[in-house]
Amino acid sequence: MKKSMFRAALALVLLPLCVQAAELDRVVAVVNDEVVLASELRARIQQVERQLAGQGTPKPAASQLRSQVLDRIVMERLQLQMAKQRGLSVDDATLDRSLQRIAEQNKIAPAELSKAVTKEGLDWQQFRENIRNEIVMARLREREVDATITVTDAEVAAVLQAMAQEAKGQEYQLTHILLRAPEAATPEQWMALGKKAEEVMRQIRAGEDFRKLAATYSNAQDAMQGGLIDWRSIESLPPLFADRMAEMQKGDVSKILRSPVGLHIFKLLDVRAKAEAKVEVEQTHARHILIRTTDVVGEAQAIHRLEDLAERIRNGTDFAEMAKVHSSDLTSAKGGDLGWLNAGETVPEFERAMNALKPGELSGVVASPFGWHLIQVLERRKMDVTADQRKFAARQAVRERKIGDAAEEWLRQVRDTAYVEIKPE
Repeated sequence: MKKSMFRAALALVLLPLCVQAAELDRVVAVVNDEVVLASELRARIQQVERQLAGQGTPKPAASQLRSQVLDRIVMERLQLQMAKQRGLSVDDATLDRSLQRIAEQNKIAPAELSKAVTKEGLDWQQFRENIRNEIVMARLREREVDATITVTDAEVAAVLQAMAQEAKGQEYQLTHILLRAPEAATPEQWMALGKKAEEVMRQIRAGEDFRKLAATYSNAQDAMQGGLIDWRSIESLPPLFADRMAEMQKGDVSKILRSPVGLHIFKLLDVRAKAEAKVEVEQTHARHILIRTTDVVGEAQAIHRLEDLAERIRNGTDFAEMAKVHSSDLTSAKGGDLGWLNAGETVPEFERAMNALKPGELSGVVASPFGWHLIQVLERRKMDVTADQRKFAARQAVRERKIGDAAEEWLRQVRDTAYVEIKPE
């Protein structure tokens, strides 16, 4: 058979397969210079259906679920594209640490996580990449949104004053729907959005499940979680919601509310007392001598020097004087004194070694990302940090509220400034 005839025959055989593959993997959306394929959308829809079933949220109609899931794929793709432009990435070591934390949170061994994921019907490699993408997007948001947020002392003071005036602190559990408006929306666009909100309200009044409506209509990032806002203090809720809490009872639904980013409807699911207990932490007063490895000082030399210093200190040489002469750390001028340390204020390797020491005890040579250390614990104490904790919680509440508002505005700008084409079904 001639080559040309063979190619023609082969083409006739492969054509039905190619047509079938094209049907399975046709382009469903164009996102800047990338495409979203039908196979990716189908896999994500199946994943979301399992998620909704697992949390007991009724599933939206197939066409509405498809639209919602596709919108989330588009938003993820836009954020990942921006992250790539910014040079943000996550290496395998960071990813593995995150997977280990996921395993710990689910109280299973890290080696068992892949089996658990596979049992849920998910591909392990795809699961890994999904987690990597989530970390990348979180880092992008930290850079583009979180880093721009400032909380003033005056704002913290105002929150603390409001907390002190409350007869009983409370926390609120809500579910919400956001109908996002385009940036610089026209009156006509706001009117169309209002009609959509009225249709949602009509379904709520008719007894439709609020979580299902959130999964069906909401443009918020938590739509596939039924729009849940889980246990927030009044200070950390968006003011648009917080201002209406006093007039609402458990189970009440708000009226349609307007903000710069769109229209909102929320339902108050539950209220509980916010208990505040006395907070005590153990603090450790420690000092250290640090030797860094350099082109001149190798690892073996650094260890040998510290072992020699440890021997001299055990024989009566003053630790502080040795730190002033030999330590590469900025604390050397203070004899290596690190002051009073709370849990988490040093790197894990240093903290583990320090916590194993009794007051007055000297460690062996300890490795950390900064170099090689000798550590000595001077004393320990219990400190009442309830007031500090209250102040920290107030600052975090204000910050969380601001980040929520800013993130929604940022996502709207990301979408409105991109080229997105949704292909017809």
